[in-house]
Amino acid sequence: MIRKIHWIIVAATAVLCAACDAHFDVPDTAVRPGHILCEDGTALSYAQYEQSGKRAIAVVFDTQRHEDAEGDGYAVYLWDIAPQAFADSLGIAQGTSADIMAYDGNTNTFALYDTKKTASPMAEAVFDLWQYGQSAYVPSVAQMRLLYAMREAVNPVIERCGGHPLPLDENDCWYWTSTEVAGQETAKAWLYSTGSGAIQETPKIQTHRVRPIITLNK
Repeated sequence: MIRKIHWIIVAATAVLCAACDAHFDVPDTAVRPGHILCEDGTALSYAQYEQSGKRAIAVVFDTQRHEDAEGDGYAVYLWDIAPQAFADSLGIAQGTSADIMAYDGNTNTFALYDTKKTASPMAEAVFDLWQYGQSAYVPSVAQMRLLYAMREAVNPVIERCGGHPLPLDENDCWYWTSTEVAGQETAKAWLYSTGSGAIQETPKIQTHRVRPIITLNK
């Protein structure tokens, strides 16, 4: 009896050791820069996207949580929208934070859209992208800095998805942000260069490129 029990223990130990040495493939579900954001809100690697049959709308460029910012990172819309003016008239502050360090493009864009004394063709065009409400918005200066840092990494993915790569030519690369210029909110807002990373204060009635971004929410 003792010998039988001994062999049972030895056999059980061998099984447990074999289990410890076994290799189990755990799916990698982490979202990373370069992943594809699909219309249904899922974020997939390009290989997964090709097999999914889903429609791509944006490419992930940031996956960090930022202090005082909503969401879990950002994706850049695949296409520019037609060049638009920040505002259709001057003399009105449109209620953005005017803080070039704040990740508040979503709040800024709504403020532009909601201002009653002047219209924002830029904000209206972004809102019109979405049938079911506000999902994309005009990035703030701080959010454009994050996009600028990843532009060369996301451009090939944007192109593979049929989108418009962010221009790197310093002469043709200026985009509106949703940030007004502090102290000059009634007249100027910031443009951002995807070619150099520079910002430039600009009269709000001028027409320039607009590239929406989307907040990631897990």
